[in-house]
Amino acid sequence: ELPPSEFMQVADSTWLVLSVVSNGREAPGCQATGVTKIARSVIAPLAEHHVSVLMLSTYQTDFILVREPDLPVVIHTLAGEFDIYKEESGECVPVTCDDVSNGFLKPKPAASPTLHPVQSPQTRFCVLTVAPDTLPAIATMLIDVLFYSHSPTWDAATGSQDLDSITFFSFSLIEGYISIVMDAETQKRFPSDLLLTSSTGELWRMVRIGGQPLGFDECGIVAQIAEPLAAADISAYYISTFNFDHALVPEEGIAEVIQLLQQRQESSR
Repeated sequence: ELPPSEFMQVADSTWLVLSVVSNGREAPGCQATGVTKIARSVIAPLAEHHVSVLMLSTYQTDFILVREPDLPVVIHTLAGEFDIYKEESGECVPVTCDDVSNGFLKPKPAASPTLHPVQSPQTRFCVLTVAPDTLPAIATMLIDVLFYSHSPTWDAATGSQDLDSITFFSFSLIEGYISIVMDAETQKRFPSDLLLTSSTGELWRMVRIGGQPLGFDECGIVAQIAEPLAAADISAYYISTFNFDHALVPEEGIAEVIQLLQQRQESSR
C-alpha cells in the first residue's frame, strides 16, 4: 500500500520467516539468548549451503528470514535435525522434503565466506518491551525518536560517520508483542514505569558488522559472529538491517567478544 517513491528502496526478494522452537514451544523466560542457541544447528548449516539469512532477535524470541526461492534448500538442510512445519490457516502442518523437492538442486559446497570488519561503539544499549495497552502513553515520544531524533553524526575531517556516536533504535511489533532496542540515554526520555526489561536490568554493547552496506546475496555474515559467540557460550541479540548487521552482547562481555572476533579475523588471513 506504500506509494512508489524515489526515497524508498525495496530489496528484490520476498522473505519467509523461520521461528525456531524447542519441544514445540517457544523458549521459556523473557530474555532470549539470540544467535547463541541456534548458531550451530541452523545458521552455520544454512551458510554452508549458500543460504543468505536475515536475523532478527526480539525481547520475546528470535526469527530467521530466508528468501522464498531458498526454501527447498532450507528444508533439505534442516530436516535431518528439526521437525519442520508450515502455517496454513492458523494451523501448523508438517512439511517433508518431498513437499518442496520439485526443482531442488543440491548446492555445491560454499567457499570460505568473506570476514567483514567489526566495530564497537561506546554506546550502551537497553533491550526492552512495552505492554501493548500502554503503548498510546508513549506514542508521541516514540514517533519523535523514530523519525526525528536519529540523524547520523558525521566526522567532517574524514567524511565518515563518527563511530562513537552511531545511533541505533529498533522497534518491532510481531503478533502483538513489542520489542525495542535503544541507547541508555534515549531510555531516560521515556516513563520508566512503562518500559519493561529483565529483572537484572542489564546493559548491552554493540558490535556492528560491515564497513559498507552488505547487501543480501552474501552468505555467512551472521555465522561470522554467531559461531565464535556460541563456542564461548556468550548470549547475543542479532539484528540484520538493510545496510549493516548488529550484534548486542552483555556489557561485561564486550572485551571478550572483541578479542574472539579479532582472533577469528587473524586466523583467516
